[in-house]
Amino acid sequence: MSGGPPKALQSTGPQSLRDMPHPLAGSSSEEAVGGDSTPSPDLLTARSFGDKDLILPNGGTPAGTASPASSSSLLNRLQLDDDMDGETRDLFVTVDDPKKHVCTMETYITYRITTKSTRVEFDLPEYSVRRRYQDFDWLRNKLEESQPTHLIPPLPEKFVVKGVVDRFSEEFVETRRKALDKFLKRITDHPVLSFNEHFNVFLTAKDLNAHKKQGMALLTRVGESVKHVAGGYKLRNRPLEFAAIGEYLDTFALKLGTIDRIAQRIIKEEIEYLVELREYGPVYSTWSALEGELAEPLEGVSACIGNCSTALEELTDDMTEDFLPVLREYILYSDSMKSVLKKRDQVQAEYETKLEAVALKKEERPKVPADVEKCQDRMECFNADLKADMERWQNNKRQDFRQLLMGMADKNIQYYEKCLMAWESIIPLLQEKQEAK
Repeated sequence: MSGGPPKALQSTGPQSLRDMPHPLAGSSSEEAVGGDSTPSPDLLTARSFGDKDLILPNGGTPAGTASPASSSSLLNRLQLDDDMDGETRDLFVTVDDPKKHVCTMETYITYRITTKSTRVEFDLPEYSVRRRYQDFDWLRNKLEESQPTHLIPPLPEKFVVKGVVDRFSEEFVETRRKALDKFLKRITDHPVLSFNEHFNVFLTAKDLNAHKKQGMALLTRVGESVKHVAGGYKLRNRPLEFAAIGEYLDTFALKLGTIDRIAQRIIKEEIEYLVELREYGPVYSTWSALEGELAEPLEGVSACIGNCSTALEELTDDMTEDFLPVLREYILYSDSMKSVLKKRDQVQAEYETKLEAVALKKEERPKVPADVEKCQDRMECFNADLKADMERWQNNKRQDFRQLLMGMADKNIQYYEKCLMAWESIIPLLQEKQEAK
């Protein structure tokens, strides 16, 4: 463990998450983001979620509130509603049973995807197929192509640094399995993505490669318009709420990125400290063989250090397997949201460009062409879908981080309780030797 006082969390900008306006909150003239931007009255619709959705939960036990009687009561006090919308679920998907496949050309892992549903879109009530990572990647690309107005959940990073992480190790495979399971559950819970035809194929097709070989599907008209918009156009009437979303996502990603880097350094130092403890404890045990009256207390110290080592290893594993993956998922989530926001801006740029072209005509009352009206419809569709997905994302984020931080607090309490019990156990041994004198 490196010495010196702990470093304070570096500032990532003049504004904190607490001070930033909520992306979907109603904007007043004093809270306007972007200064000169004037929102289009038919585009700016206010939604308020409250400031609690803006920031990561960072409050401890309020003043005057007694601490829980035991660490386990922390999680018992955390009540999470798995069905946020109060709707009856009719689609259940799980990822389990990873298997390693060794072929002549490559080695890879597949996962079993089990689907149970009562929806009419499924011919059978239950399906079981096996998929590898590249199949999940294919699904996500298809969802982005066919549903460009929606936020597509992120996948865990595909590539790892060779020699640093063994991608076939049991720990890595289990961490990835959990991430892939969460990816599919995010899609399953979405009211639009869960009905996508490509998602249905992914869950049910015995031979997914046959569907992949059919070639790239044509993009939707929305997707086509997004890809053909000229770059460099500055929006004239970007709604303030979407400017606020962009600023919020930038700050949110910076904060999580800083926490992720520091957490990784802490884990690295804990692992180094763990190595030292494992060498430190046995020294007392070998020393005890040379002593008479001190033999038992020295053996007690050796056992105590061993118990502390075990507790630290458990804490480090929990941080690596539970805490870091959630941080990384939401960093990737913010990138996905920025991508959808950029597509929305491109559609608005296309609409404004076409509208200006109509206004330049010499006719006194030029008729708005049908393609301009369709472009406006696409823009309004983007606005509605993006705001709905942002609301859903905020709800998921609030619940995920409440659960994550409560779990982290519980694991730390358990760690210090185990260390305290270990050191307290050798006190009677020392007191007995003093009384014997």
